[in-house]
Amino acid sequence: MRNWLAHSPFFVLSSVASGSIDCSPRGDKPGEAFQVIDSNTIAIPDRRGNNRIDTLKNILKDPRVGLVFLIPGIEEALRIRGTACISVNPTLLDRFTLDGSRPVTVMLITVESAYVQNARAIRAADLWNSDSNVSSEDVPSVEELYNRPKLPT
Repeated sequence: MRNWLAHSPFFVLSSVASGSIDCSPRGDKPGEAFQVIDSNTIAIPDRRGNNRIDTLKNILKDPRVGLVFLIPGIEEALRIRGTACISVNPTLLDRFTLDGSRPVTVMLITVESAYVQNARAIRAADLWNSDSNVSSEDVPSVEELYNRPKLPT
């Protein structure tokens, strides 16, 4: 699984808090989006994104997390379940310096279980087939999504 993770540039991190669940997509070049520290620990830098800190707030309340790792072109996914804590250890932060910018925090995930998700969903979605790509002109833009009319209550 360590070798499999070494090739993954993308994952979704799910965290839980009272009354809510957050799923946060994360991605970068393999080795930059996260690092395997040892056989039971994965480190994930908190990179600047949309400037929301939902995941960090959730972890402070409830450390349970779930992760799904994808590799482009591979139809299986790797699922991991564990607990997270937040670190500000300078040595650990330095490991994730990217383009001269060091993250403010790093999440340490203690792996409780890991297993391969079969290929059925990715295969059915035809996810890696470029012929099934959708044009950005066919879906609403981010601006359109945020400026949509409110539904009546």
